Amino acid sequence: MNLTPADMVALPKVLLHDHLDGGLRPETLIELAGEIGYELPSSDPVELARIAVDNANSGDLVRYLEFFAHTTAVMQTEANLTRVAREAVIDNARDGVVYVELRYAPEQHQAGGLSLVQIVEAVQTGLDQGMAAAAEEGSTIRATALLCAMRQAERSGEIAQLAIEQRGRCCVGFDIAGPEFGFPAENHSAAFEALANAHVPVTVHAGEADGVQSISGALATGRARRLGHGVRVWEDIEGFGTDDAVCGPVAAHVLDEQITLECSPTSNVHTKAAQSIETHPMHELNDMGFAVTINTDNRLVSGTTMSREFELLAEAGWTKEDLFAATLTAAWSVFLPYDERAELADRIIEGYGYEMEF
Repeated sequence: MNLTPADMVALPKVLLHDHLDGGLRPETLIELAGEIGYELPSSDPVELARIAVDNANSGDLVRYLEFFAHTTAVMQTEANLTRVAREAVIDNARDGVVYVELRYAPEQHQAGGLSLVQIVEAVQTGLDQGMAAAAEEGSTIRATALLCAMRQAERSGEIAQLAIEQRGRCCVGFDIAGPEFGFPAENHSAAFEALANAHVPVTVHAGEADGVQSISGALATGRARRLGHGVRVWEDIEGFGTDDAVCGPVAAHVLDEQITLECSPTSNVHTKAAQSIETHPMHELNDMGFAVTINTDNRLVSGTTMSREFELLAEAGWTKEDLFAATLTAAWSVFLPYDERAELADRIIEGYGYEMEF
């Protein structure tokens, strides 16, 4: 692909899976930590960013999760939540992202005494400020939020109700995150039932740290329209990677219903859901017709951006047409009304220089 790094940035991008607490600017993290007397492993932005990536790429889950303790420690006030959200929007806009759903777990930001409503309103203020600041820089981005409940906790019902009440104001949907193995979606069936009854769209982290059974639970219990990562769906495909591949029932469900896979190439390698970018299951899944999209997951922790993910996939053989198709899939997968998804799809088509109408 004959696209320069600047060309990659210029391509319009849709980002479905980006954690707010995984994408702070290192300079901001250092400044906010200093204000509250929180000790970080380094006070140098470059070194701190390197440590974050080293932890993520260590193969040690404890080290990987350690960095999120640092970021959430400074995200306990309205002002700090607003700032982090604002900067996340600006940084994504500068990278060519035209739509982003930033996800976060409100329950992880109450150490300073904030209510759940104060938290989501503070983040929404940051999103609004970020969109306005990006517009002043000449970039048009729409930023929305997904509210996460944590699998290992018992507050999913409370967060689901928050998402129901805040949908259209401070969020567009619901996610469940945290340790996947040993904490199945079935543990949160009441929350998912409430969300389904209120017609709130759901994405579920599944098929990253656990396999096909986790994906099955996300679909059956969670009624997920999208899967956070979902890459291990390949384990339900007999002869995967050959011309004679046959989908099992879970993989067939994901393929037939075009359940969106929120793949995050670099992060998936860090978490061992994939062995390398070159051998990532998303390549074959994409060729088989699965609804594959490209995401960052955690920009600081994995040391990446959407443009960087595009570059890595291009190096692995993806064409501009492949990037376009994945981006268009993402546009149709956002948690917005149909007419707004169509407008976003049109923007992607125009940005790639193609001609299509819906």
